[in-house]
Amino acid sequence: MTAFFESLNGIEKIFLICAVIGSTLFLIRTVLFFIGGDADSDVDGDFDGEVDVDIDGDIDVDASDIGHIDSMASFHIFSLHGITGFFMMFGLVGLAMSRQSNLTPAIAVGGGLIAGVFTMWLVAKIFMGMKKLQSDGTLNIKNAIGADGTVYLNIPADGTGKVQVVVQESLKIFNAVSANKEKIKTGENVKVINVISGNVLVVRKVL
Repeated sequence: MTAFFESLNGIEKIFLICAVIGSTLFLIRTVLFFIGGDADSDVDGDFDGEVDVDIDGDIDVDASDIGHIDSMASFHIFSLHGITGFFMMFGLVGLAMSRQSNLTPAIAVGGGLIAGVFTMWLVAKIFMGMKKLQSDGTLNIKNAIGADGTVYLNIPADGTGKVQVVVQESLKIFNAVSANKEKIKTGENVKVINVISGNVLVVRKVL
């Protein structure tokens, strides 16, 4: 390995160092990401958008965030994962072009830069896609408002019972209170009209 390193010229040594360091860090971060040891916090920073957390625990993204999609994409591109991917491909492609094709250093550097930038863009697209899938699968209890359901456990006039409601195409059981302060018996049909106190549905009996 030492002999190989000594056989490289100055720019090729730089390519090799970038490739080794970038590949090592990229692989480590990838492994940690998939085993859950790395939350990839560098891509979860503030994106200069408004995020409102209401009292029921649901996260509502303000409509103004839509205008920040481009800046979010840019932030993903310059995440640590993207940067390590850049150095990995910059080093590998640059070294290959310099050693195998006997191209000039300028062309090898240009090829390495193109490969590195493409890798950063690809990593950003992959992570944004993964986060979108995670977001799409998150239960938003507010989607239950307006839905019909049935009482699973008696709802007393001044207490909490349970109801079954289909939310996001899945049957769920939630705590519920009566909107009209009337007792609603098990099996009766109800409609969800509001959500309070975290995940408690406010329902009224459907006649």
